[in-house]
Amino acid sequence: MLFIISDASVLIDIECSELTSAMFSLPFQFAVPDTLFVEELSEKHGHLLQFGLISVTMSGELVAEAYSLHQQHIKPSVNDMLALTLAKHERCQLLTGDKALCKVAVQLNVEVHGTIWLVEQMLHNEKITVEGARVAFQRMKNSGSRLPWGEVEKILAASIVLVN
Repeated sequence: MLFIISDASVLIDIECSELTSAMFSLPFQFAVPDTLFVEELSEKHGHLLQFGLISVTMSGELVAEAYSLHQQHIKPSVNDMLALTLAKHERCQLLTGDKALCKVAVQLNVEVHGTIWLVEQMLHNEKITVEGARVAFQRMKNSGSRLPWGEVEKILAASIVLVN
């Protein structure tokens, strides 16, 4: 099973789109740093643990590495850097919707994906339909998600062609 570290933005997008069950039915194991979970998810999204989200306690050494990265790259938050550091340390993929964090991840040779990729995985694994993806993306848009909407339309159009 593939282990994937996520930041809060992707999980919040998935929650608002009502794709949480579909996401956790994928053949992946999702995790977040415990500090990120407590500070950004526990209050409104604490139930994600019941779906299978893993909250990982990081060593002091890894936390120090994340803070050092944050000093070098101010734009991503400390919690984002915790997620990146954990993904780098675990040699696994990072899920994020933060462009600045994506840029740093690429510099550190960490494979990075976002919400659109995750929804594509749900489509490819037949966890949702194209229409379900369309509705989910509309919910994200309505809630203020900042996805590249032109890319979303291309993905949906391509998926319709593949299905037909």
